[in-house]
Order: sequence, then C-alpha cells, then structure tokens
Amino acid sequence: QVQLVESGGGLVQPGGSLTLSCAGSGTIFSILDMGWYRQGPGKQRELVATITSGGSTNYADSVKGRFTISRDNAKNMVYLQMSSLKPEDTAVYYCNRVYARQLLYWGQGTQVTVSS
Repeated sequence: QVQLVESGGGLVQPGGSLTLSCAGSGTIFSILDMGWYRQGPGKQRELVATITSGGSTNYADSVKGRFTISRDNAKNMVYLQMSSLKPEDTAVYYCNRVYARQLLYWGQGTQVTVSS
C-alpha cells in the first residue's frame, strides 16, 4: 500500500519558479508509473506531467517546456520543477499513479498560487 504526501507549494510571482515534491511510502512505489495532476478553482482535475518507472516523461501542452518531472526511486520521491509560472498554473497539485485504471488514495495536495 502506497501513501502519498505532496509538499513544496506556495505563493510565487508570474515568471517565477517552484519545485514540488511527492513522497511515497510502500515497497511497490518504484515500479509505478507516476504523474502530477492539478485542479484549479472551478476546474476539473487535469494531468500535467507523467513519468514511467523507467524514466520516460510526457507533458501536457500547457506546461511543456516549463515543467520538468523527475523521480528518485531510492528515496521514493517524485518531483515537479516548475519555471516561467503563469497565473493559470494556480491550482492544487497532486501526485498519483498514471496509466492505470485504479489510482492510489489521493493525498491532500499542495497549493500553488501564481500572482503578482
């Protein structure tokens, strides 16, 4: 059983940078394909970045070239490096598995607010 805890969010100015962390617990974490989701105010949750157990990555068009997803399986961690942030990036960010019909239990997420 994997538990997920997101951290690293905060308030940043447009054009700024922020790195989010996802800490997983459980022995099976390293073989899971993982991703970052976000949910903005009044919006449905969307998938913004993915990374497979082998390290292959994909990004939504809205964040491509600005966000970088990575992982450290030895530490059971997944990261999201964000740069050139825009107000439309404002959302609660969550990590979870991808490419699977059944997701893990959602963590509480971490709030990212981009505002001047």
